[in-house]
Amino acid sequence: MAKSADKISSSSSRADVIRWWVVCLSASLLLLPIPPSQAEERLAPDFSLPVLTAQPEKTEGKPSVPTEVSLAQFRGRVVYLDFWATWCPPCRNSFPWMDTMFKRYQQDGLTVIAIGLDRKKKLVQRFLQSTQPSFIVAHDPGGDTAIAYRMYAMPTSFLIDREGRIVTTHVGFRRSNQDSLEAKIQKLLEQ
Repeated sequence: MAKSADKISSSSSRADVIRWWVVCLSASLLLLPIPPSQAEERLAPDFSLPVLTAQPEKTEGKPSVPTEVSLAQFRGRVVYLDFWATWCPPCRNSFPWMDTMFKRYQQDGLTVIAIGLDRKKKLVQRFLQSTQPSFIVAHDPGGDTAIAYRMYAMPTSFLIDREGRIVTTHVGFRRSNQDSLEAKIQKLLEQ
């Protein structure tokens, strides 16, 4: 009798494990990015987040740093939107390149917004003190914006056209991708 009870217990735990894996795999499919053909049709979700650092904009001759940033305020500009965290080496490595792109193309209509997903604001601020980026850095410790963008890996960047549509999604950051990313930015700026 004990052997048959063990078999039932063993088979039911196996079934539970299989069910658990099916649920996990199904849930992970919801996090997959939209295929490029559909992504081009998708409007970028708007957000409103606190700014930790920003390129000062002049108002009445005086520089001012906004305290909040929303995507809607940049309609009419090309936006390079990047999700990052301090614990992610490729994320940290992308900051000098994003700073170069912002400085090179801001007069042509490029805005760079990096959204830090660290839960602790102090970690982000410490990193920003060492890098001093000239582009906008926002903070989303709850990750709600990342969920809205269906982000599933770090770093992930979205290139958004002047009408607010996601044109390109790029996962990861490698020096070998810099030229192709810059070409995509240039192409959008020319439109």
